[in-house]
Amino acid sequence: LSWRNQSSMYDPGDRCTPSPHPLGMCQSRAAAFGYPCEEYKVTTQDGYILSLKRIPHGRSDSNNSTEGRPPVLLFHGLMVDGVSWVMSTPKQSLGFILADSGFDVWIANSRGTNSSRNHTSLSTKDPAYWDWTWDELASYDLPAVLQFAYNQTGEKIHYIGHSLGTLMILAAFSEHKLLDVVRSAVLLCPIAYLSRMKSKLTLLGARIFLAETVYWLGFHEFNPVGPVAHKVLSQICDDPEINCYDLFSAVAGPDCCLNTSTFCAFLEHAPQSTSVKNLIHLSQLIRNGGVSRYDYGNTKDNMKHYNQPRPPVYNLSSIPNHLPIFLTHGGEDFLGDVPDTRHLLRMLVRKHDSDNIEVLYVPDYAHADFVMAYNAPELIYRPMVDFFKHH
Repeated sequence: LSWRNQSSMYDPGDRCTPSPHPLGMCQSRAAAFGYPCEEYKVTTQDGYILSLKRIPHGRSDSNNSTEGRPPVLLFHGLMVDGVSWVMSTPKQSLGFILADSGFDVWIANSRGTNSSRNHTSLSTKDPAYWDWTWDELASYDLPAVLQFAYNQTGEKIHYIGHSLGTLMILAAFSEHKLLDVVRSAVLLCPIAYLSRMKSKLTLLGARIFLAETVYWLGFHEFNPVGPVAHKVLSQICDDPEINCYDLFSAVAGPDCCLNTSTFCAFLEHAPQSTSVKNLIHLSQLIRNGGVSRYDYGNTKDNMKHYNQPRPPVYNLSSIPNHLPIFLTHGGEDFLGDVPDTRHLLRMLVRKHDSDNIEVLYVPDYAHADFVMAYNAPELIYRPMVDFFKHH
């Protein structure tokens, strides 16, 4: 099993294997290309200590001041961390492009990722450390890093989320949270409604309650390159309809525009751990079709946590219609698939001010193309920067 053994996009000789990079983002990526990079530690209300990186200006700036540079926060997706924004060259990586375009760039790393595994009282070996889902990411991690960047800069923040990073901000906005610190939001291949996703591997895992089984066996951390994941995937790959020759594409869709060097850099920093409980929550969204908080599976526990027998629903149609939103999605995306994304758009566009929402559809793009494609700067990032300048 490999996250990408070989793809028809590449020559058979162009292969790389996962090999963890010994250095963090600032040293391995930013400093290597001559960019300034700062690291801050941000503690959430529930005790998780997060690594927040900052590229305050571009590498060619003679003026090192951040004054007049609009702040932007980038939040990664599932099983990756903030390095995903600087995987390629300065002309292709969104983090570098924004810094060179006059922005003050902040890069988040959620709890459980390689650089954010500390807690005020818990160890990653404690099951309690992994007792969270994207509910907590939306309620604790996201406000902590946004508020920190806001306090440091004194300005409202442009937000960019990819995949799970979009679900978190949509959940917060639906409850009218963070609107006082967020200036606009970019949703790169958003995930919210998941019932019609095209990934057979992910659908099968949800339908056979695979994450729940792993949890019942006593596992709380899910390391996608660990022995537990290998055993689980080996069982799924026995299904003749599941193509595990290229797990990356089987999960997220066949990317059109990744080059080998970028993907090899990705494998040095990803995939990374998440909580098994988080995977259970995402599986619930796939099976149930809506967007709601974690379901504890019985009335007693739901009443204990929510004071109601079923988990509360995130009403995405309640997101304020004046909030500037830039949404882009791809026709080959297996996770943020077209039918589910169109359903999300109906929720958002129904009452939204037409001047404050922009939608960009890229037929050939799959899930990772939006972060790592060699042509994303022209197709995605340039109109995104223009959007920021108008808002």
